[in-house]
Amino acid sequence: MEWMILPYKRYFDFAGRSQRKEYWMFILLSVIVQVVLDGGLGGTYSVLLGLRSTPNFAATALSGLFALGSIIPSLAVAVRRLHDTDRSGWWILIGLVPLIGGLVLLYFLVIDGTPGPNRFGEDPKGRGLATVFS
Repeated sequence: MEWMILPYKRYFDFAGRSQRKEYWMFILLSVIVQVVLDGGLGGTYSVLLGLRSTPNFAATALSGLFALGSIIPSLAVAVRRLHDTDRSGWWILIGLVPLIGGLVLLYFLVIDGTPGPNRFGEDPKGRGLATVFS
């Protein structure tokens, strides 16, 4: 659970590195909370799936407020994740390129970080140079 809420503790922290576990656990938490706040499949998701014709306004409003409050931490953890792969946080903008941009960004978010320290800080997994070369 600690990994899921760590990005909220580091709300405006765009510096440093975040490992895959922190990023993907945060994404998992966000999806779970969105589904729960949206009333399970009784809200917007049921409309998208064609199960209902109109969404539940209260559930949609709660879901929207959560999403609004999660924008900054989700950007920050994505930038720190890119830093872990020794890329600038500006690489997040590649996701705006239609079709291929999102796939490239997904690849950057999925790959393992650079072992040992890089220009953005120490390895969050604690792998030092002695570990890398042994």
